[in-house]
Amino acid sequence: MSTVAEMIVEALDEHGVRTVWGIVGDALNPFSDAIRRNDGVDWVGVRHEEVAAFAAGAQAQLTGRVGVCMGTVGPGAIHLLNGLYDARKSHAPVLAIVGQVPREEIGSDFFQEVDNDALFADVASWTRTVTEVAQMPHLLEEAVNAAYERPGVAVLSVPGDVGGLDLPRHTEPPRFARPARPSAAAPDAVSEAAAVLQDAERVTLLVGQGAREAREQVLALAERLQAPMVLSLKAKDGFDDDNPYEIGQSGLIGNPATAEAFASCDVLFLLGTDFPYREFLPDDVTVIQLDSRVGHIGRRTPVAHPLVGDTAATLDELLPLLAAQQSGRHLAAARRIYQEWGKAQARLADPAHDETLAGRVRSTVDNPDDRIRPEVVAAALERHAAPDAVFTTDTGMPTVWLSRFIRMTGDRRLLGSYNLGSMANAMPQALGVQALERERQVIALSGDGGITMLLGDLLTAVTYELPITVVVFNNERLGMVKLEMEQVGMPEFGTQLDHPDLAGVARAMGWHGVRVTDPKDVDGAIADAVAHPGPVLLDVLINADEVAVPSRPTLEQGWGFAIAKTKEFLTSRE
Repeated sequence: MSTVAEMIVEALDEHGVRTVWGIVGDALNPFSDAIRRNDGVDWVGVRHEEVAAFAAGAQAQLTGRVGVCMGTVGPGAIHLLNGLYDARKSHAPVLAIVGQVPREEIGSDFFQEVDNDALFADVASWTRTVTEVAQMPHLLEEAVNAAYERPGVAVLSVPGDVGGLDLPRHTEPPRFARPARPSAAAPDAVSEAAAVLQDAERVTLLVGQGAREAREQVLALAERLQAPMVLSLKAKDGFDDDNPYEIGQSGLIGNPATAEAFASCDVLFLLGTDFPYREFLPDDVTVIQLDSRVGHIGRRTPVAHPLVGDTAATLDELLPLLAAQQSGRHLAAARRIYQEWGKAQARLADPAHDETLAGRVRSTVDNPDDRIRPEVVAAALERHAAPDAVFTTDTGMPTVWLSRFIRMTGDRRLLGSYNLGSMANAMPQALGVQALERERQVIALSGDGGITMLLGDLLTAVTYELPITVVVFNNERLGMVKLEMEQVGMPEFGTQLDHPDLAGVARAMGWHGVRVTDPKDVDGAIADAVAHPGPVLLDVLINADEVAVPSRPTLEQGWGFAIAKTKEFLTSRE
């Protein structure tokens, strides 16, 4: 005979769940005790439940299998919300098991009571509260199946007096359904798209993470059409490696080549992407969109030819209908601009850049304090990271520098809060990934604002021996917010951050902490950090005025930046 909690833990163990993330509490006591006695599932006790949800979501994104986190009654459950919203918007299957007050107290405004079903109604595709033993294992089956269906978040609430109840002796174990087999788009829609592509002179591809499992077919399509390939940030993971058609990202992290590829095309083909920044997409072109989710079709830009289906299966049907494009001028022009831009970026990544004549002139304007340029840090990470390293990035400027300088070659993987855009995600996600494979190199590119928001969970890495490497891009600013203010003509306000020595804080928590202030020390510090056997934090003091220029800067942005800089200059000298 087993209890409700024991049955749930055993079922998750059989399903392949290896870690459960959370903070213990009285409503979860039956679960923590069941995990203590289970040899297959480990408990990872975090310092903030938000970290638990981010870690579980990272595991789900990397494996495609359900990640599990827990929060106890009231505040413990509430703290999960931000990480769960990230899982929802990242389409990551996550099961959150949360405590509730005893059944007889539900609805009485009892101590710590919140209405979990109402609380999680927006973030979760499925949320229910167990009130009777007879509801199990059916509710667990529904929860896990719902998490896979979206994929997304399912929340199972368990009152404090239910988890320890005994199940009937012959209760059947839960059975989880397998996802449906992917299928191709409708044949007539494929034929219509093929006719449009065949008549087009200049096709540009915008490829997203939804095409990751169709790499071979997408590359064949680019070759057949001689089409430049703009990658969403999440598509770097899968399409950066050995790809003669890719020209980087668009949007605020983009480059001139992607802007030109959009502006000069007559057909834009979106593959597995829900790229949200419509102002960067071209107007007055024919758009084809291929996506497995019908709700994504046409919600960013008008689509003339929708294709609803699996990317690989659909392209297998489309490719035989296409003859090879004879002219490669469109692709060659975009690649030439991309390569020239890359060379200019590489000059900034030279630690000695500011010692050259051009560098000295530039630094008087944008780096008067002779701080380390962030390009130097990102380029060093590219050189020294393992070919199968997993990178996580905080939202904001660390993501910009990774997108431009770190290639997802070999078996490298990339995770971030790229749909929700949360602060402080990189370190928690790195913890989740490291718990999957203790020997794999996991590197978090953190902002100083992000790392200090959840600083307490540096202790989690020590307690559970998770040897992540955290590189803090410390500009003593909320850097992206600063840039956004300046682009509209506002001087920065409220973005400055006052920090202790973050490397010293890390050392006090049991990490190997190193503070880096000289560009010449960056390469060696990063080489040492990724080779260190335990958790490492590099606190790198970078230039606060480094500018990440958009792919096609507008006149308004240029004037705004100039006006903002003038206001900042005057304010600083009043």
